[in-house]
Amino acid sequence: MNIQTYSLLPGVCTYDLNIYPDERGFFSEAFREDWEEFLKGDKIVQANISYNYPGMIRAWHRHLRGQVDYFLVLQGAVKFCAYDDRPDSAQKGNLVEIVAAGQRPQIVRIPGHYWHGTKTVSSEPSLTMYFVNNLYNYHQPDEERRAWNDPSIIDPASGKPFDWNKLPHK
Repeated sequence: MNIQTYSLLPGVCTYDLNIYPDERGFFSEAFREDWEEFLKGDKIVQANISYNYPGMIRAWHRHLRGQVDYFLVLQGAVKFCAYDDRPDSAQKGNLVEIVAAGQRPQIVRIPGHYWHGTKTVSSEPSLTMYFVNNLYNYHQPDEERRAWNDPSIIDPASGKPFDWNKLPHK
């Protein structure tokens, strides 16, 4: 398995999918329950699809009842961010940014206790399928939300509020 971990926020990681090309195109397994090293004991119980126009930001939210999200970008490119502000956390103030794109299939794993969100960074809409280990409860959703531009989420690189629209590094 080609798993990349992000030590700033334990549990956040990516897994590059294996692509099997042939003259028709390619085949890839999107998710398998025997990817134990990547799943870390989670059992996937629901799959969802999110379609977003260029520049759209969906942030910030977190899950407090143990949900873990596994994102697979099928089309376009998406920036994923995760932030830890738990007062008792050794990782408090850490932030991870990951860009995933349909041209290079990989799964992004984000434990739900981190504040997280996405921005479509491609010039075309993004299509993302994501898998979760807890069923969505319509009557008591496991979601806590903040505004996408919440000034209390600090970019550790600049010491300023996180800016979803900052230009990428060159």
